Amino acid sequence: MKIKLLSLYCLFAFFSCSSSNDNPIEGGNNDELLNVKVDGDNVIVEPLLYDGAFRNPMMGWRDVFSVGLDPIPSNYPLPYGSIYKEYIPWDRIESVKTDGVDKIVSYSNHRWKGIEKQNIKVIPRVYIHWMGTPAVTDPDRLDGIRFPADIPYEQEVGTPYPMIGGYFDPTFQDRVKALVKKMGEAWDNDPRVAYVEMGIIGQWGEQHSPMISTYWKPHDAAEHVANKTWIPGIEKTLGDAFTEAFKHKKVMVRYAYDFKDYEFGYYWDSWGIAEEDVRGYGEMMKIKGRWKKQPIGGEICWNWGDFTRYHSLTEILANDETRNKIIKQIRDLHCNHLGYFSYARPEVDFSQDALQKNAQLIQNALGYRYILNEFTYTRRIDYGKTFNISFKVTNEGSSPFYYDWPIEIMLLDKETKSKVWSCILDDVNITQWLPGDEWDENSGKYKIRPQCNVVKQSLTLDKQLTPGQYIIAIAILDPAGMVPSLRFATKNYFAGGIHPIGYVGVNQDVSVYGISPSIFDNIYTDLTLHYVVD
Repeated sequence: MKIKLLSLYCLFAFFSCSSSNDNPIEGGNNDELLNVKVDGDNVIVEPLLYDGAFRNPMMGWRDVFSVGLDPIPSNYPLPYGSIYKEYIPWDRIESVKTDGVDKIVSYSNHRWKGIEKQNIKVIPRVYIHWMGTPAVTDPDRLDGIRFPADIPYEQEVGTPYPMIGGYFDPTFQDRVKALVKKMGEAWDNDPRVAYVEMGIIGQWGEQHSPMISTYWKPHDAAEHVANKTWIPGIEKTLGDAFTEAFKHKKVMVRYAYDFKDYEFGYYWDSWGIAEEDVRGYGEMMKIKGRWKKQPIGGEICWNWGDFTRYHSLTEILANDETRNKIIKQIRDLHCNHLGYFSYARPEVDFSQDALQKNAQLIQNALGYRYILNEFTYTRRIDYGKTFNISFKVTNEGSSPFYYDWPIEIMLLDKETKSKVWSCILDDVNITQWLPGDEWDENSGKYKIRPQCNVVKQSLTLDKQLTPGQYIIAIAILDPAGMVPSLRFATKNYFAGGIHPIGYVGVNQDVSVYGISPSIFDNIYTDLTLHYVVD
């Protein structure tokens, strides 16, 4: 039935367009072009759907590169990756209490040099205790216990964390407050930072051993003991400090059962593992609607629990039952990003058909996926006069985009594709383009379908242009440099993050509106996107 309806629509579009004196399609009888029609003074375009996976800012497969262990590969950025996590030892950004915010900025610049040129952003996590010792000598190495030099501690034999001083030193919580304040001053307005994982407490900053609260049983003891298995008061100290320090960046915490009085997102580092079904997945499912405002992320890990049967991400994704479970959890929890595609070892050949196919299924489920369903514009634009545009967008992904980035409408030179005029749309908030809810595994769709978001604006051409045929286009901009960055899932694409919609007459009538797909660029292979860091 769907095929028949599509055929009827194409036939209708063809006759509607050809019934006028002009032919609105450039390129002749190309079936892919039968998505343009003229209705009075308006051109209505249904952009071509791109159904594959591709990179988009602050979502999807996330990477991590530990100094000395995981050198950034020469072919970076890897397919789909737009964010990576940065583990930061506390003593590298604050050695003593008197260190200023400049030390955090200096270390950030050292570690993140040039990432804006690859359109990559960072999720920093400050930690104290790293389990395992890399066999390298490097000032950025991650191993060991990394308190600042002026917080004393002793590690009790047979325990995985400091038991005397350290977390339980009388000065510790005040020092945490001061550190988080400096972190906010360094990162809250840094365009290189996507989100911030709270970290600090516990092994790898995973907020266990010791724990934030006594809600869940301790990792390393039969029962909780204050100032041994957990840190009394630390939940409020951290919650208040991060809320105050980060007014712009989204903050994520490890467990959904902690920080219930705060509006934080979550990083769950054991997606798909059966042993975490209750503690991780189950607890997050209890928190309704948090995903609408705060990101949910984490990693797929294969060194504990029932995932020890795997040796790489490649093996995990190749198992149908496991992969489907992960996709269901992504859809149920509205997951925005997961690590790590770079850990597909031992086979790191991302051109493998099986790996690419399975990774693409995950990528298409993660984060937002904006479908540009329809775009309507006035067929002729004249200098000094208003013209109308409208478009419809549906989010077929799992999460929204969490920052209010601007939308630009532009006119492009037909031959060079260069921008000759543009304007920023008013009162459009893309964070409100929500996905559906209540995932139905059988149908592969949300029971509550995503709404169709309609944007209508009247614009004025305030620049005198040479009469002729131009391309009307749309782009979503990164405020860092006001450059195109976030893409719709459409084949209507020009390298550099621009979506051409159709031809338009400027200061004269034209007879062709549909653009031939032969001049479109490949959204998947475009690595020209970037942003600007002051």
